Amino acid sequence: MKSFATGLLAACTLLPALAQAAMGPFQVYEQALRRDPTYLAAFKAREAGQEYRAIGRAGLLPNLSYSYNKGRNDSKASYLGDARRTSEDRRYDSYGSTFIVQQPLFDYEAYAAYRKGVAQALFADESFRDQSQQLLVRVMTSYTQALYARDQIAISVASKQAYRQQFQQNQRLYQAGEGTRTDILEAQARFELADAEEIQARNDEDAALRELGALIGEPAVHIDDLAPLRSGFALPVMAPTGFEAWQSLALEGNHVLGSQRHALDVARYEVERNRAGHLPKVNAFATSRRQESDSGNTYNQRYDTNTVGIEISLPLFAGGAVSASTRQASRHLEQAEYELDGNTRSTLIELRRQYNACASGASRLRAYERALQAAEALVASTRKSVQGGERVNLDVLNAEQQLSTTRRDLARARYDYLLAWIKLHYQAGTLSEAQLARVDEAFVASGG
Repeated sequence: MKSFATGLLAACTLLPALAQAAMGPFQVYEQALRRDPTYLAAFKAREAGQEYRAIGRAGLLPNLSYSYNKGRNDSKASYLGDARRTSEDRRYDSYGSTFIVQQPLFDYEAYAAYRKGVAQALFADESFRDQSQQLLVRVMTSYTQALYARDQIAISVASKQAYRQQFQQNQRLYQAGEGTRTDILEAQARFELADAEEIQARNDEDAALRELGALIGEPAVHIDDLAPLRSGFALPVMAPTGFEAWQSLALEGNHVLGSQRHALDVARYEVERNRAGHLPKVNAFATSRRQESDSGNTYNQRYDTNTVGIEISLPLFAGGAVSASTRQASRHLEQAEYELDGNTRSTLIELRRQYNACASGASRLRAYERALQAAEALVASTRKSVQGGERVNLDVLNAEQQLSTTRRDLARARYDYLLAWIKLHYQAGTLSEAQLARVDEAFVASGG
């Protein structure tokens, strides 16, 4: 019996259509960069977030405004205490023109708003970096799930074939008076179980292919469009090797933690912005006004006025709103601190999980490969023992079941290692196209 590595995966590799149109994870990722709605939404969110910097800076820059008005007036003026004239009807045009320049000299609220805007822009940028890395993880997850489901189908089909042969052999023995009805039912039960597993695997394959299609803007991807895993691929090396080095990388470079730190800065400057409600503001201003008959007191008069000066405003009492807003912002700051602490712990736990998966992955794969060889030998040995009367039908079925389970576990372990290697770099904040290209080498190249 051929081994799983040289039989099952090699058979999948030789599909004719796959040789012409196979896509590795990297090709899927390149298409997802252009079509995945989640990534594109994150890109637009980053562009929008960058404007917080300009919005905050605007409060520190000069403010220019111009106003103009012109109107037709119809009024009646009454003269009190003048017996000669009691009233006068006036019909006249009026207009006004004002140009104002203001420059903040001391405005701590505006300064805090600017610093908050910078932090918000950095938060948006860091969040986008995280979404970019998450796209790599999502591509790799859906890709391996689809291939694993295909392997599951192949394993179930092979198991059904073995159980069918055993079922037919038991029928012949029963008809010849050498077997039992129980042997037939046992083989039939194992066949039906393998058939149910195949149905579930096909459902899993369909779901994974649709998830993969959603990443690249297609209803679904055909399984033959995906490059299978090489039978003897080289495991990507984990560097650095010590967990402490990975932990340092994660604490410094993890983009979820980075965005959370910027969120903490946003909350901190929001406290300062609210606290500034108790502080004075000093502005320099210059105005140029031209007015003609703009009121009853300036009827038939024109004023051209240029003014340069300093304006100081000092808040005295706002009904307690400033103090309440400051307290509220302080509680949000404390909330952000706890969230950062919680995310840090969760990140390090997940980092350790993926590190352990990679550190023990090679040994785990070798153990499964040895177990597969032993399971194959067990099936062959058990069949011979049945012929010699030393074993019974149930022993053959159990051996076949063990072989099927070992094949499934080996396939899962191979995909788990590659996915853990990707997720380890993601948790450390070092995941990039270079890592995906390294993993892509483990799959059969398009046209190869």
